[in-house]
Amino acid sequence: MGEAITEITGRIVFWICDCGFFERLLQVMASPFPMPAESKHSMTMKPWATWRGAVAGCIAGGRFLLAFGAIGFGAALMFPAPVAAGEVRGTWLTTTANDALANPQATAESMRRLREMGLNTVYVEAWKNGYTQFPSRTLDDTLGVDRHPDLLAGERGPRDLLGEALIEAHRNELLCFAWFEYGFMAAHAGTDNRLVREKPEWLSEDIDGNLVAPNGFIWMNPVHPEVRAFLIRLVLDAVERYDLDGVQLDDRLAWPHYTMGYDAYTREVYAAEHGGEQPPDNPRDPDWLKWRADKVTEFAGDFYRALREARPDLLVSVSPAPYPWSFENYACDWPAWAYEGWFDEFVPQVYREGFSAFEDGWRDQLEAIGGRRRALLAGIRIVGSGPDTPWEELHKKLALTRDSRAGGHVLWFSRGVLEVYPDEIEAFYDVAGTGQATHPGRPGDWRPAPVVGEKLEDDQWGADVSEAGRYRLVAKLRDGWREMTALYLEPGNTRFAVPGAEAVELLRDRR
Repeated sequence: MGEAITEITGRIVFWICDCGFFERLLQVMASPFPMPAESKHSMTMKPWATWRGAVAGCIAGGRFLLAFGAIGFGAALMFPAPVAAGEVRGTWLTTTANDALANPQATAESMRRLREMGLNTVYVEAWKNGYTQFPSRTLDDTLGVDRHPDLLAGERGPRDLLGEALIEAHRNELLCFAWFEYGFMAAHAGTDNRLVREKPEWLSEDIDGNLVAPNGFIWMNPVHPEVRAFLIRLVLDAVERYDLDGVQLDDRLAWPHYTMGYDAYTREVYAAEHGGEQPPDNPRDPDWLKWRADKVTEFAGDFYRALREARPDLLVSVSPAPYPWSFENYACDWPAWAYEGWFDEFVPQVYREGFSAFEDGWRDQLEAIGGRRRALLAGIRIVGSGPDTPWEELHKKLALTRDSRAGGHVLWFSRGVLEVYPDEIEAFYDVAGTGQATHPGRPGDWRPAPVVGEKLEDDQWGADVSEAGRYRLVAKLRDGWREMTALYLEPGNTRFAVPGAEAVELLRDRR
């Protein structure tokens, strides 16, 4: 293409310089002209001949400048300004071991800074240790509490952590996923929560009747129909309540552990499908492991279809353990889900500290995903148990995922992004030089900047809307931003009353 542009540019320059256009114009300038009559400004006017010579000089100079401009135009076509390639640049935000979501002010600053650095996607904690981080009707109906107890104890009333984070993400043009981190996991060992106390029949056991799996957690039983319905309904509560860009289940969309599955309910289901036989005592038995993996896959399909039916355009994501380790230890056969066309994102957690180990693990995931490489994102560890990943290693991992033409990366976790390597990550993304990267699954204007309202009189606000569509009216009150209502607006100026608001904005509603 560059050679073609060079040839076209050369022809333009040749025509400008050789067609005789400038020569004819100079000939006209050399012919006699009637001299202009003197005016009151004649003392500052040049004699006509001199003026004519000046014009001729300008034309001659213009010949050079126009030709030079044509060359510059061709060069601009050949060497356009660099633009960031579309890729997911994400991070997980959790309430553990950092303060990114500690309060509304911290949430606002975290989202602002993440976007400034060049990220485009956030995965916000929504389900953890037996409780939601938002008001859930399903949780209330099941356990008599509608969210995590910590969100209910505050001077300013109940807090909606997910709703608050969603608004701040969209105000900063970030895509926001509700991250149901715990999946089938009910509680950390030693946790006394309502789910464990009130639903013992939902819990998985090992062959000795122990509830705590070797990974240190208590799990719900993936085979139990009430558990399945509960988890799907819990996620749908968030999907129906919020203008989410997506939802994500973690590596807990899996069997609790290969040693688990000997509780009474699982034994009953297994026996019914195997002529009355009980599960093998050997938890590594290949057929027994495959049976459990098939049950997890069965649920994965039900989960995906339920969300797709509720919101056809919702991005449905899963962040499993790396394959084949996920299958061997957690009966999680996620490549089979990819083959079926389920899920829009797969973010295997390739949490290897050294680059060499990461490279080997990442190659395995590329092979496992098959033909859906753009749906594959790298889960990359910055911080966690053990020392932080050195920047040199992290940089090589990011570069490798780009070179492999996958869909992007998600960084574990926001503390590493915001506190450990903020300057390095910002320089790597180079927003100043290449602009923001778009999410591969969404157009670039999917989350535009908010329409800022103007304070009028009393509680009245006005806003100038340039594009027709659904909008969410959000207001900044004394305890942070809140969604007031959703409405359809035509282009033009609109007015609305928002008592007690310090600021008002309109966010595009994509539901």
